[in-house]
Amino acid sequence: MKKITTLFTDIGGVLLTNGWDRKARGEAAVLFNLDSVDLEERHHLTFDTYEVGKLTLDEYLERIVFFEERSFTYDDFKTFMFKKSLPYPEMIQLICDLKKKYNLKVAVISNEGRELNQYRINTFKLNEFVDFFVSSSFVHFRKPDADIFKVAIDISQSDVETSLYIDDRMLFVQVAEGLGLKGIYHTTYEDSKAQLAAYGLEV
Repeated sequence: MKKITTLFTDIGGVLLTNGWDRKARGEAAVLFNLDSVDLEERHHLTFDTYEVGKLTLDEYLERIVFFEERSFTYDDFKTFMFKKSLPYPEMIQLICDLKKKYNLKVAVISNEGRELNQYRINTFKLNEFVDFFVSSSFVHFRKPDADIFKVAIDISQSDVETSLYIDDRMLFVQVAEGLGLKGIYHTTYEDSKAQLAAYGLEV
């Protein structure tokens, strides 16, 4: 087995919570007194467009929330959204330790809208250990489109045979594996730690 030189990882569900997920939207509907069914439907109709960088966060919110007058502001709502992002410290530390020990290239491949992505990178200092970010809003492709993985491979100048991809969604792991990357389906810290060790990445 060739020595792993590049580690690709998702953000949401691996390094941080998903942030603006179904649970958070449900909480927002209660807190801001919104119709949860309407919010969810509008979200699903327009979120992909936001994630591939074709809408700003304000434009996305205008479509799902501020299409009528509200008693709260855009900033009120965005503050709530941002606070839904929390770190998984053990996973972040694991990636940092592996990068240092094995001199790994570390890259993110994620589906995230620009403002949310930038907030998460800055707040949790992800750029201190991630070499580059291939985010859907930057490159205008989103997983499971294989092109976002191809862009990441090209930018990193990595050999797929010595590259590993971690994601908490099995479909995305399978797409990566279809391109020749080794894949880890992330469920828990301990499980991923063991799978990384099986590839020779042990702390």
